[in-house]
Amino acid sequence: MKRREFLGLVAVSAFGSETAAPAIQFPTAPRDRLAVASYPFRKDVDPRKGKMKLVDFPKMVVDRFRVFGIEPLDEHFPSTDAAYLDEFRKALDATGTHVVDIPVGRLHGSFYDPDEAKRKTAIENANKWVDVAVAIGSPGIRVHVQAVRGMKPDVDLAAGSLRQVADYGQKKNIVINLENDDPASEDAFYLVDVMDRAKTPWLRGLPDFCNSMLLNKGEDYNYRAVTAMFQHAYTISHVKEIETDNGKLYRVDLDKTFAIAKQAGYQGYFSIEWDSDGDPYEGTTHLIAGALRALG
Repeated sequence: MKRREFLGLVAVSAFGSETAAPAIQFPTAPRDRLAVASYPFRKDVDPRKGKMKLVDFPKMVVDRFRVFGIEPLDEHFPSTDAAYLDEFRKALDATGTHVVDIPVGRLHGSFYDPDEAKRKTAIENANKWVDVAVAIGSPGIRVHVQAVRGMKPDVDLAAGSLRQVADYGQKKNIVINLENDDPASEDAFYLVDVMDRAKTPWLRGLPDFCNSMLLNKGEDYNYRAVTAMFQHAYTISHVKEIETDNGKLYRVDLDKTFAIAKQAGYQGYFSIEWDSDGDPYEGTTHLIAGALRALG
């Protein structure tokens, strides 16, 4: 499989003015649109205690699942120095695989912290991962909006900070993604407000099929949240059918959620992220089958 080429185009869009927008030639074949996240295999890929090195993860994904896209979590990188990133890129090349996104949670600060120094820390750490994305050929990164104790998420502060990260991403041709993940600080509709306020096509949504169920507002709310996120999505989405939290199981309709993505005109990648009890290898196989059925 050839590595994807990424380029910037000038476009006039809903982002407010003529601006250089990301332009990626995504694959159209269902299997080529899939990726496998390292997160479900965190026990195996843990750089301190795991039995599998991250550089071996691409080969496992190809051999086990016949999928050529991968989504390595920031915590699974034992190093981000140039030598290791070169080794990882060679592992990708050797297996014909490619990275579709890097989920980044270790920013050591919040984008909406009232303390400017802490916001600056989050921005600087996010920018470092933009550079990692460049080194390993990822089209984007997902940044975590960390909660601030005793403070509701602030749209203006987050938008200002993330606009700075997105501007840096634009210089490097890397898309910055926001995921409906943490119920305390990453509600889908809050993230949509942030993206709308930031007004840049380099800051996009990462719709997770099931995470908004954790707010305990019901299935209808989850589907509305996913719909809103797909309207702002570009490169990446997380495929889940089941989410388990504190012993409680949440389930969504896989086919219905894929239909939401199609209706939104989403053309990017679908990363398989099994996140429930049981064997992640079996769970991933099950989700891949469901994704191929829905995309076929």
